[in-house]
Amino acid sequence: MTSLSVTPCTDRELWDTTVKRLGGHPLQLWGWGDLKSAHRWSAERVLVHSGSGADAAVVGACQLLTRALPGPLGGFVYAPRGPVVARAGGEWAPGASAAGDPDLPAADPSSAEIADAIAAYVRGTRRAVAVSIEPDEDAGSFPLSGDWREAKTPVLPARTLILDLRRSEDELMADMSKKHRQYVRKAGREESLSIRPVETLAQLDECLEVYRQTSERADFGLHEDSYYHDAFTMLGDDSPVWAAYVEDRPVAFLFMAKSSRTAFELYGGMDETGQRLRANYALKWHVIREMKKLGIERYDFGGLINDGVTTFKKGWASHENLLAGTWDRPGPGYRIWTEGLPLAKKVVRALRRR
Repeated sequence: MTSLSVTPCTDRELWDTTVKRLGGHPLQLWGWGDLKSAHRWSAERVLVHSGSGADAAVVGACQLLTRALPGPLGGFVYAPRGPVVARAGGEWAPGASAAGDPDLPAADPSSAEIADAIAAYVRGTRRAVAVSIEPDEDAGSFPLSGDWREAKTPVLPARTLILDLRRSEDELMADMSKKHRQYVRKAGREESLSIRPVETLAQLDECLEVYRQTSERADFGLHEDSYYHDAFTMLGDDSPVWAAYVEDRPVAFLFMAKSSRTAFELYGGMDETGQRLRANYALKWHVIREMKKLGIERYDFGGLINDGVTTFKKGWASHENLLAGTWDRPGPGYRIWTEGLPLAKKVVRALRRR
């Protein structure tokens, strides 16, 4: 068993550099924790080191979001698409040699050891009904010890669609459904439609009006506007927004989060004009191409949940992806939390709205 230590990180630049170097998900970036901290959560970032002294190497990182719970329950601790674990040779390989990377130890600790070390750190620093992790890895590729339980109320869906942006544009296009290819090309030729970045809060507010129309039509809830303003400013360049415009008015928008490896869809919508012009096809293809130009390897559609939006998403590729899912490390009061309190479902529903 590898000797591991877990220490807090309070340096934003060091944290984001580490998460990106390790290939972490954008929901593990500092700005996402700041966003959640401004809206009823608290955030702590911890680094996992292997070895000691000058020979210690960072082998993992985890942004922990905590929601305070009533009375003796303490809190619920959640790691969105985390922990982030060191990759050997640029690919996930738990326990493999990392001799090709001078910043990593010769033998990486297993994912189970890293997850257990993080859980032990939480147990030693606060009272929590559970530590809930959600590795951004394929199902079966992130083994855990027997102390973890598959969550009864998962947060982000494990079932999703992830495009491999290392493929050529022609290959990505060929993998779409025939209808999607037709609509992407047709919408792209629409002269009245222009696509450009959203650069100011005033421009974002115009997109949020489109979002309100979308939510009323599709019957889903929204955060207050200040939440989206905070996401836009706190994540900064790591949360780009693009919109499709007709006569200088947005008719569709797509709000992203990105790290060095992964682009992740946060929010999006379109109005009736956007629907008529199929602006969402041209817009999404534009954003996919922009992410590819940046050298990002994965484009995650943000989950598949068997609704109308999922039908639209599934047309972009001939496959689906299944991630590791949401796993709980139980703490005091876990049974009450999972079986006896509607509060658990309320907290998880709030997280699902991102």
